[in-house]
Amino acid sequence: MLADDTRIEGRPDVETPSGKDQENENFPVASILLSKQYRGHVKTFYDFARAADDVADNPQLSGDEKVSRLEVFEAVLTAAPQAPELIKASRLRDSLQRAGVTDRHARDLLAAFRMDAHKVRYASWRELMDYCELSANPVGRFLLDLHGEDRRGYEQSDALCTVLQVLNHMQDCGDDKQSIDRIYIPADWMEEFETSYAVLDAGRSDPGFRKVLDRMLDRCDDLIETATALPSRLANTRLAINSATIVCLARRLSRRLRRGDPLAERVALTKADFVLSVLSGIAWGLFRRRPSANVSGPAS
Repeated sequence: MLADDTRIEGRPDVETPSGKDQENENFPVASILLSKQYRGHVKTFYDFARAADDVADNPQLSGDEKVSRLEVFEAVLTAAPQAPELIKASRLRDSLQRAGVTDRHARDLLAAFRMDAHKVRYASWRELMDYCELSANPVGRFLLDLHGEDRRGYEQSDALCTVLQVLNHMQDCGDDKQSIDRIYIPADWMEEFETSYAVLDAGRSDPGFRKVLDRMLDRCDDLIETATALPSRLANTRLAINSATIVCLARRLSRRLRRGDPLAERVALTKADFVLSVLSGIAWGLFRRRPSANVSGPAS
């Protein structure tokens, strides 16, 4: 339900675009690896998520104002009576109807963004995983549903989406603290390794924080191992290639974060990482086997 329908209706400034787009993302969005018939739907989903995320991350808005604006996104998405027009939400609503895909995944993302409006710290890894269930996993589930894939692949898709989210949080941990005062590093591990969130403003990791990062990467590598089975489960070859490519990219980024310090420098994938991952993903996607086969997953 909208917080103040009369105030919000028709207002042109519900969105607060950051200027970020697909080119700013670590991993392929609406990739040419996907079949052309699906790319438009994927881009529409991305544009909606980007617009809502920009609201949640806008440092100029109060938490309550962010929630109010995100409620407008959901009202438009679900075609609530008297909902104002909001172009990206309207386009996604129409896209989902044409594709025959539930709006649940988009609504789960909005729930995560509303959480971001007020929640700025995470007590444990389990709490972070619960957040990723809403903030990351719906993206993969949307892709599987869009392609008519078996929903039993959700487990592997969830693992891949979660690890992408966590790796991104690790890359941006210093910037997130300074720009929006949000920290996705488990507080209990910080305490265990005798470090504090003050390190995020120091410009370099201390030994305790390095141990926290390494434990997070251990968990990420476990998630990548689970995600490795995803391409084998997929009936759509191009989706399998795309998924295998992203698994390879996740592995490479995890390795780079092991070697680099995200507080001292931007730890990022290179053009070579992308090229090699695409080649490996194509090979794995084309020659993949069903889950019962004894396979080791895409090389990276």
